[in-house]
Amino acid sequence: MKNYRKYLFVFLLVVTGATNKYFTQNGERDSLKAVLKTLKDDTNKVKTLRLLGINYLNAVNYDDALVYCKQSLILAQSLSYKKGMAASYNTIGSVCYYQANYPDALKNYSSALKIKQEINDRSGEAACYSNLAGVYFNQGNYSESIKNYFSSLKKYEEIDNKEGIALSYSGLGMIYCNQNNYAEALKNFFASLKIQESINDKSGIANSYNNIGNVYTTQNNCPAALKQYFSALKIEEELGDKMGMSISYSNIGSVYHLQGNYSEALKQFLASLKIKEEIGDKDGIASSYGNIGSLYIFLHEAEEAKLWLQKDLTLAKEIGSFDDMKHSYQSLARADSSLGNYKSAYENYKLYISYRDSLINEENTKKTVRQQMQYDFDKKEGETKANQEKKDVVTRIIIFSISGGLFLVLLLAGFIFRSYRQKQKANIIITQQKELVEKQKELVEEKQKEILDSIHYARRIQRSLLPNEKYISRHVDK
Repeated sequence: MKNYRKYLFVFLLVVTGATNKYFTQNGERDSLKAVLKTLKDDTNKVKTLRLLGINYLNAVNYDDALVYCKQSLILAQSLSYKKGMAASYNTIGSVCYYQANYPDALKNYSSALKIKQEINDRSGEAACYSNLAGVYFNQGNYSESIKNYFSSLKKYEEIDNKEGIALSYSGLGMIYCNQNNYAEALKNFFASLKIQESINDKSGIANSYNNIGNVYTTQNNCPAALKQYFSALKIEEELGDKMGMSISYSNIGSVYHLQGNYSEALKQFLASLKIKEEIGDKDGIASSYGNIGSLYIFLHEAEEAKLWLQKDLTLAKEIGSFDDMKHSYQSLARADSSLGNYKSAYENYKLYISYRDSLINEENTKKTVRQQMQYDFDKKEGETKANQEKKDVVTRIIIFSISGGLFLVLLLAGFIFRSYRQKQKANIIITQQKELVEKQKELVEEKQKEILDSIHYARRIQRSLLPNEKYISRHVDK
């Protein structure tokens, strides 16, 4: 029961070419080819070639997808069209991923990432980190996977890309699940589901149902797991999502296996295998081989089990999937033990322990914890810095306001003081004028007095010089 590690990567094409599903669903391939014939060697032709590549990729025709995407890349390089180059590298990486060609997938995603960083395309950069994380996860390199998922999550949060944030949470949950840290796994899966429900991302919701069901399966909570898986399957059937359906069938089969309902489990595993073979999902095919082989052990058909398990191991080695190899050796050890081949069982068990310890060991766990702590630290540091910047702005505003207020007070005080001084000067002038007026008044009054006195004196003189009336009357008749 090792299939729960797989479901997340249905989302790779949502990141690298979601807008192009329209062409597959509406049969626009012939139209694109007709348009292609009319185009010159320019950026539009680069885009059209890549659209055809994505069209074939969505139709699970990987060979033709590579042909058109490589033509797109070559033309973009000749035009020095960096955005087109990055997009082509990304789509080629996705084709290689679905072919389980992980080394070439890593090479192309890394090339795309380098260009995205050069042209400062943060959304594209986040998608590349997510895709790289998916490849590392399938290789069992969890420390590199979690490193890239945290890088992806940080970039998506910067640009508030909710679908991308949800994808990153799902990826982190997958890693924690494979490292048996189920509490953290559920925390991340439910965080992803909450976002997907808020944006009505049905495919994402189905993905989260499956991932949550995987944790419940591992915890042996079969009823809760089946509820999640059947909810996911219903959505996938509505969407016509074959990849998702194949994984849900496999997950449901795992629960029936746990419950001891082997006939129903085999039915689900075979249904899953059929779809995976149709779409050429090598990693999924390897998982199905392993699940069927493990089931035959419980059916006490060890020879039949070994046939399936050898096919699983061969394909796992071909695609470089350590996780599949680990489970293959474990099941082969059980099959050999039931057949009495104890030496072979011992050798296979040692190989199982070796691969298990390489995937889940103290150093890998420490790296995962360090990555989580680093992300949390960076996030808190960013929040602290942002809060400090806000405080600094408020402080500057307060200082400016106080300074401005003090300046206004000083300015007002200056006006008041100036007014006071002017008033003082005016008062002095008025006082001086009053004193002057008083002096003038006094002088006038003195002059008047002098004049009056002189008039009175003159009248006295006149009166003293003129004879009085009695004197005149006495002497007139004489």
